[in-house]
Amino acid sequence: MSILSIQSSVAYGHVGNSAAVFPLQRLGIEVWPVVTVHFSNHTGYGAWRGPLLSATDIGDVITGVEERGALPGVDAVLSGYQGAEDVGAVILDAVDRVKAVSADAVYCCDPVMGDVGRGFFVRPGIPEFMRDQVVPKADIITPNHFELDFLAETATAEGGSLDDVLAAVDKVRGLGPRTVLVTSVIHRDTAADSLEMIAVSPDGAWSVTTPLLPIAPNGAGDLTSALFLAHLLSTGDPGTALARTASTVFSILEATAESGRREIALVPHQHVIADPPMQFEVTRLR
Repeated sequence: MSILSIQSSVAYGHVGNSAAVFPLQRLGIEVWPVVTVHFSNHTGYGAWRGPLLSATDIGDVITGVEERGALPGVDAVLSGYQGAEDVGAVILDAVDRVKAVSADAVYCCDPVMGDVGRGFFVRPGIPEFMRDQVVPKADIITPNHFELDFLAETATAEGGSLDDVLAAVDKVRGLGPRTVLVTSVIHRDTAADSLEMIAVSPDGAWSVTTPLLPIAPNGAGDLTSALFLAHLLSTGDPGTALARTASTVFSILEATAESGRREIALVPHQHVIADPPMQFEVTRLR
């Protein structure tokens, strides 16, 4: 299995491709990382160094991979944060090129735009670009609850019910994606001090509840998207993919909280990537 992952990269820490590539490789997947930026560290520190690659440079790297005759072997394209429309256009062009020569390939997009309590943290115009141009071309998307509400034009994160969340997911699936994984879900029936993840596909809907940890580290969403894509590709079962993803991500974040460090404990706890402990029960919703 091979994945073309087009995301940011950092030298220190784990976000973007620096959070996605190693877990995918640990699962035995061949990954071809294309970087959109190469920073010293993620921007959450408030200071960083390194280049922001131009859309032309990113496109040239993808063309070089294509010239090696590699695109017919791509099973999926994975993307995360898209800081500008021209970068997004290059990613969509790459998706078109892959699908032209690999009919079963899928595009998994993490539509990074904002979060509950923070609002949007991307520049103006990017949310609309994601909603109108990128999401309709994706087969799988992995928004958080805030991003789901923006895409569906709803407000389910403000005291909505589980049925409201599922209705919002169905509305977003009507835009194009077949499978939607919603992270950091809190509806009015969510247990106190808990979070849910909900996966919906043409085959049904599933949820899993995990304890709410006292941290919100950068890179957790990038890790989640990569793992869900990998497990969905390998099993074809969204419920199983959800269970494995939730198990691994929670275990890594729990270890991160215990360590007191800011960066996710990806390498020290890599065993839970290869062998998820499966400590959470997945509930079929429909």
